[in-house]
Amino acid sequence: MRRYAAIDWSGAAGPRQKGIAIAVCDAGEATPEIVRPGHVWSRLEVLGWLAALEGDWLVGLDLSPSLPFADRGAFFPGWAESPPDARTLWALVDRLCGDEPHLGANRFVDHPEASRHFRRHGAREGDLFGGGRGRLRAVEREELDTGLVNPVSCMNLVGAAQVGKSSLTGMRLFHRLADRIPLWPFDPVPPRGPLMVEIYTSIAAVAAGLPKGRSKVRDPDTLDRALARLGSRPHAPLRRYDDHATDAILTAAWLRAVAADPALWAAPPPAIAQTEGWTFGVPCRMGFRDAGLAQLVEQRFCKPKVAGSIPALGTTASAW
Repeated sequence: MRRYAAIDWSGAAGPRQKGIAIAVCDAGEATPEIVRPGHVWSRLEVLGWLAALEGDWLVGLDLSPSLPFADRGAFFPGWAESPPDARTLWALVDRLCGDEPHLGANRFVDHPEASRHFRRHGAREGDLFGGGRGRLRAVEREELDTGLVNPVSCMNLVGAAQVGKSSLTGMRLFHRLADRIPLWPFDPVPPRGPLMVEIYTSIAAVAAGLPKGRSKVRDPDTLDRALARLGSRPHAPLRRYDDHATDAILTAAWLRAVAADPALWAAPPPAIAQTEGWTFGVPCRMGFRDAGLAQLVEQRFCKPKVAGSIPALGTTASAW
């Protein structure tokens, strides 16, 4: 049996983040369920939950695992320490953050060189930020050009819609999971075991029939209608209908519905795949599709598997 999970992530400060939610579901039509309803997760608890996964899981995380590179040929043009690829970027962020607790990333964005590339609070815009909406990754430009969704630059750390803090804290998570769980397209799709992908919950919402720009679900009837569009049964009532829980539930159902589509696994060229990555669910017009990958996707997501196990609720990440 295959299992799916969607994680609504948060880059907010503090030991625990109210904006984190995890929803899981099996193959079939069962409604995704929230893991630990009412619990306020910490980022380290999510790390521990992921590290304990066993079996065939597809896990989507709503955060960008990298920064723009292709537009200027570097993450941080002019900085001698600018990394050549995403994995080195994760290591750099983690090293410069040092012992900052809770997988925080404030020390990185305040670094004298790194800060030149970000827009920060207090009207602090780095001289290399570039103005406007900020730099975009290739996949974000694709989203903008096709009208799929309206992307936000990871280099912008200001405003309710900003995603940069989530991205940077997520890089510290990926750095710790690098040898444990593959992350597509930085890693190939494995024949078995857990696999992580970057997701954008708005893509799932639009696929479920919600209008672009108004994709947040805050009531049970709307959630059930959206789930039905994705082939899912009605949900069990939630304690609270907040964006985080409903985003996670809807996106887990969407992952299950589209995972077997080989077109969505067409990875971008290596120069982009290894630096910027790609958002699962965004068709890659320059992507490479091969018969072997299509067969592997069919085997992973279209045939019965041995059931995986959900980590114990008390799992922590003290080992990482």
